[in-house]
Amino acid sequence: MADIFRTSDGVALHVVDTGPAAAPVTVVLAHGWTSDLRVWDVVEPLLAPHVRVLRYDQRGHGRSAAGPRDGSTLPRLASDLAELIADRAPSGRVVVVGHSMGGMTLMALAEAHPEVAASLAGAMFVSTSAAEMAQLTFGLPRPVVRAVLNRRSRGRSTAVGTRAVLEGMNTTGPVPAEPMPTEPIPAEPTSAEPLALAELADRVAPRVSRVQELGGLAFLRWLVFGSTFRLVDVRAVAEQLGRAHKGTMGALQRDILRNHSRVPALSVYRSVRTQVLVGEADRVTPLEHAHVIARALPDTEFVRYPKAGHMLPYERAPELAARILRLARASAPAPTR
Repeated sequence: MADIFRTSDGVALHVVDTGPAAAPVTVVLAHGWTSDLRVWDVVEPLLAPHVRVLRYDQRGHGRSAAGPRDGSTLPRLASDLAELIADRAPSGRVVVVGHSMGGMTLMALAEAHPEVAASLAGAMFVSTSAAEMAQLTFGLPRPVVRAVLNRRSRGRSTAVGTRAVLEGMNTTGPVPAEPMPTEPIPAEPTSAEPLALAELADRVAPRVSRVQELGGLAFLRWLVFGSTFRLVDVRAVAEQLGRAHKGTMGALQRDILRNHSRVPALSVYRSVRTQVLVGEADRVTPLEHAHVIARALPDTEFVRYPKAGHMLPYERAPELAARILRLARASAPAPTR
């Protein structure tokens, strides 16, 4: 069932609630930067028969509203998560799974709302980082990344990082700043343009766009997937990226690069069952970032996936779902006799 949850600052979040309503454990799935709740589309059907599942689009993603610019920070995302749990899962056990920025949201939750984080029955950190995101090069030579980011900083876009690399290398063409309108926008009259040139442009433009699209998908596949992938999943990631609100993306990325240093906050989760999952070929939040999280949580279960990249919800969906269910079952209350 899909509906809307309105946060304390008035932002409407798109929420999907599936699985048995009376289940003793609710699993909340928090997606990453430029993704939305559809990133769990392969995982959710494996969970819903066994546990209640809450998926939601973080503000500025998917079908959720963007909210004010000063509300696009990890602490605000953490407050959204705390409010969502209090409203939709006020009783029973709650396990939160955070992918990429969703994992960072969990860390900000521990910092801003430690009582909520400590009350969780389980927490899973998937392909995420606790600090030093500004040092990443995405597997590219540092001068290349610096040149791309400098180019974007001189332009109109405020987004940096993955989206800027995609735009700056001109592999995908323009990414829409807002969700696309339902009705096509009529083109401007071009009566001054020679008819022959207009016809040529009509014929060539689709081919150019197709080449750009394929080039963008190839780069995106290289950036966020490991050696095993499905083209349908790469397209899904690209579609979610294109739907994300550009201003929110820029503000969140600035906050992540400048302010996300939350290794001390992880100590709140030492009393919570936790797992840390990472693909060994992850270019966005590399293996060493997962090691930092695992060292801060000495009792955590640390899982590495050889040849997998950043998108474990697609690349290792069955294994990820199995581990979520294992964590949920370990967190469930013992049956009464």
